[in-house]
Amino acid sequence: MIRFMPIIKSAKKKLKQDKYKTAVNKVYRSKLRLALKQAKLIKTKKAVNEAYRAIDRAAKKNIIHKNKAARLKSRLIKLIKSKGKKKSSK
Repeated sequence: MIRFMPIIKSAKKKLKQDKYKTAVNKVYRSKLRLALKQAKLIKTKKAVNEAYRAIDRAAKKNIIHKNKAARLKSRLIKLIKSKGKKKSSK
């Protein structure tokens, strides 16, 4: 949503860049969310690896903070380990 139309040439250029960057970031963010949902739902090693890749890419592109990436990866591993414990205890 544009609140104003820029008049100055550099402001027009910045608006154009921001639109492009927003679109690119949206793609990475949606891929990240999808990968996390899949990993939490399926709980397989392949799904977790895909989620790891998505998390690392998002962190590299500054979509999410590196500490948030570390926290998400830690929680995924905990989830997988707890799945393994529940099966063995039955």
